[in-house]
Amino acid sequence: MPVDRPTDARARLLSHFNSAKGSTEHGTKWDELWTEGFLPWDKGFPNPALVDLLSQRQDILPTSTSPNANGQASKKKKALVPGCGKGYDVLLLSAFGYDAYGLEISSKALEEARKVEAEMNGKDIYTAREGFEKGEVHWIVGDFFEEGGEGILGGEKFDLIYDYTFLCALPPVMRPAWSKRFVDLLAPEGRVVCVEFPTYKPPSTGGPPWALPPKVYLAHLMRPGVELPYAEDGELLEMKLEEPSKNGLKRIAHFQPERTHQIGYDAEGKVTDWVSVWAHPS
Repeated sequence: MPVDRPTDARARLLSHFNSAKGSTEHGTKWDELWTEGFLPWDKGFPNPALVDLLSQRQDILPTSTSPNANGQASKKKKALVPGCGKGYDVLLLSAFGYDAYGLEISSKALEEARKVEAEMNGKDIYTAREGFEKGEVHWIVGDFFEEGGEGILGGEKFDLIYDYTFLCALPPVMRPAWSKRFVDLLAPEGRVVCVEFPTYKPPSTGGPPWALPPKVYLAHLMRPGVELPYAEDGELLEMKLEEPSKNGLKRIAHFQPERTHQIGYDAEGKVTDWVSVWAHPS
């Protein structure tokens, strides 16, 4: 079984977020790290698991364009990456034909994202893929959990919503709000894509990143907005879960990727991350 090995960076994150309460205060703490330039989570490129999913598994993803009245592709589908950081995943989704939206609570983060866009957009891994017309890129500063009126996202629904290190950056108390927001923002035929991480560390070690075994994604996305039972050590109490909600998402694919970021491998070189794909129930 993989062993969680705390690092100096992890210790600093634990200390930094120790007093944060609620999404606003938590967001402020992330903005402080961006301002300081302390970014141990930044890998400099998209997760290879997402690259492979977009390249090899179009069968379980929404097509990036919708046909017009004449049957010709015209309207691009929309993809959202909350907590997008420097925007590598946003630019990648654009290369696969989506109009891609990167959302960050930190304005400093999006300053960095725009620099990456100016330098790399349309180049190398971000080149428009064969058979796809490059989508637009949009950057939005604000709180993902803001729901007043139409909120910062203007009432949009998204055809693909991607989470890699967003949920694990949130304290467990915010998981019901996370699942509800994902479900509310997902278009009727849309897909949620999660690269599940970290799956190996004990919940008692705290976070960020907080432990996220696959059962946590399954429990929350099937019961959006519902407070779920956890033990004092942070372990999900599966035996006390109620039936899934009628508006909960359905997991349509779940597998371990062939590749992921280095932090998603154990000491023996085995992948510990999982990929899950979700849809509204039919």
